[in-house]
Amino acid sequence: MAIEVLNVTSEQNQRESVRKAGEVLRSGGLVVLPTETVYGIAASADNSDAVARLRALKGQRSHEPFTVHIGRRSEAERFLNRTSGFERRLIARGWPGPLTLVFDVPDPGRSPIMEGRDAAFISRVYYSDPAGGGTTIGLRYPDCPVTCDTINQSECVVVASSANRSGQPPPTDAEGVLAQLADDVDLLLDGGPTKYGGASTIARVRDHRTEIIRQGVLEERTLRKLATTNILLVCTGNTCRSPMAAGLLKALLAEALGIEVSELENNGYRTSAAGTATVSGLPATSEAIAAMKEKGIDISDHRSTALTHEMVEQAQVILTMTRGHRAAVLRLGSGNDERCHLVSEDRDIADPIGGDLAVYKSCRDQIEEGLRARLREVIL
Repeated sequence: MAIEVLNVTSEQNQRESVRKAGEVLRSGGLVVLPTETVYGIAASADNSDAVARLRALKGQRSHEPFTVHIGRRSEAERFLNRTSGFERRLIARGWPGPLTLVFDVPDPGRSPIMEGRDAAFISRVYYSDPAGGGTTIGLRYPDCPVTCDTINQSECVVVASSANRSGQPPPTDAEGVLAQLADDVDLLLDGGPTKYGGASTIARVRDHRTEIIRQGVLEERTLRKLATTNILLVCTGNTCRSPMAAGLLKALLAEALGIEVSELENNGYRTSAAGTATVSGLPATSEAIAAMKEKGIDISDHRSTALTHEMVEQAQVILTMTRGHRAAVLRLGSGNDERCHLVSEDRDIADPIGGDLAVYKSCRDQIEEGLRARLREVIL
């Protein structure tokens, strides 16, 4: 049966074409969809015959994985038992785009997507490493509205692979698809030449780090930037609370990750501190330095920095000492920002300035208690 081709380069044709493509997927057909990278063959993972047909066309063995394509960022949560703060930030910053993320899923049967589905479904969307490397899933949220609308319209779990035969280059336009697959798929949505003309980058997410499995159009330095978590600690003068908090947080992060403090940046964590009402260049107070020295943390080289709009915008996590500081951050940023949290969830941490060493030590301990609680909740 010859492939049906629907042009979706104009908005006038898109709605009906997307509806038709969704119907074909639901009925177990194979649909070739455009993305911003290359064209891909899609099938419904809810239909075992459709997945078997896709495997046969691609020459893949039954245990080899396909990538699950989603039409909304929020859909990722349905395939994962849990997500860390690091994973959520990478999803938010890297998608939609030419990035396939591979996640560990220790117990896929407990994932929300499994509700109402049998165990056989697991093998069609998750990959169980025969060498004992655990269970993973590859997820992609393409930057292509037509394809995302099709996925959403289909109401299926959609798996896909590049629209080429083994050993042939992935096509970047409809003509390339037709040259290889004209008689083997049911429908092609012709979106014209792809934006990037190359494959997506595939990266594994593990232990708060990313590792490139396949280099694609997204370069390693770009992925490294996306994966870096900038954490900003905010107080008033940036000579007491926030420098102590920055020193404590670095130590806690290093402990949690099993690395040295000096290795934090190479592992994707960058910590800084600033004040809402300060001038740049002031040292930490002697009491703050002494309180931190008791913890084996040296903040003697700290110099104050005034909080700026740019610092707020560049941070992925912002931790403030008081509600007033949080309000100041939000005025500089973008309103009701989910990135901004109090260090201590249920109370403000008072300014120790003018107090003796005992006051500073009490403040330090309050900050540490708050940071330990926040570490797993909003940072890792």
